[in-house]
Amino acid sequence: MRETAITADLLRRLPLPQPAEDGDKDQRGRVLVIGGSLAVPGAALLAATAALRAGAGKLQIATCQSLALHLGLAVPEALVVRLPETEAGEIDPEAAPLLRERIERCDSALIGPGMIDQDVAATLTANILICDPGSAFVLDAGALGRLKDLRGILARHNGQIVITPHAGEMASLIGISKSEVLSSPAEIAGETARLLNCVVALKGARTYIASPEGEQWAYSDGNVGLATSGSGDTLAGIIAGLLARGVAPAQATQWGVYLHGEAGNRLARARGRLGFLARELLAEIPSIMAGFDQPLPEVGT
Repeated sequence: MRETAITADLLRRLPLPQPAEDGDKDQRGRVLVIGGSLAVPGAALLAATAALRAGAGKLQIATCQSLALHLGLAVPEALVVRLPETEAGEIDPEAAPLLRERIERCDSALIGPGMIDQDVAATLTANILICDPGSAFVLDAGALGRLKDLRGILARHNGQIVITPHAGEMASLIGISKSEVLSSPAEIAGETARLLNCVVALKGARTYIASPEGEQWAYSDGNVGLATSGSGDTLAGIIAGLLARGVAPAQATQWGVYLHGEAGNRLARARGRLGFLARELLAEIPSIMAGFDQPLPEVGT
């Protein structure tokens, strides 16, 4: 199947839901970001801030107890949940029951940014996903490790899960080489979406998005500056924020990939293609979304 290009014109036909002018933050949804470790504490910060920049109304961050105060000060807009941690400084999988309770009161949850130990992260993710279906999920980084073994659990969530692997993570996820992924990225994304019953965003210079129903899209208008530390965390957070607002998973992923790429383009024009930081992408997101609220010019004007 030929994939549809993700462009501004496409997204204008898929507008984001807008809150009423007299609406409150509950109307814009609640997102929970689960992530961080002593080795990579900033990943949760990037993802959480991105979710707010994408328009989510309420933010919670669940992280290792030794990081919680620091993240609370760094993101004063968030409610921060202190979780038990392993001796190596990762979120302890024993925290899963507490997290399942919180997810039941959230519209979306992001799992994975900054989680380094693949075994610990995989166990935590599996124990979280046995929750009752309802909330939408984004699974990134450490949360991707053993998803192939969780197909029955993933199927229970009725396509309400988005995964965001790069080529290396996709290779590990489905048990093939990275070169095989790079040789057939569209096909691999489509097959994985059907296998896991989730929306797949296979990240790269050209990002491929596939739905469980067989639809496919691609975005290739970004730039090499986006290939920088923390960039994937920001993308995952944007998608989670859009899901919290009530956007369907495939549409949230299309918008998230476009917003992320266009933010990079704006920074490249202002500062150069190399050297801008993932954290700097975040402030660009609201104005890019606002540009879609402007009426289209009339033909002939």
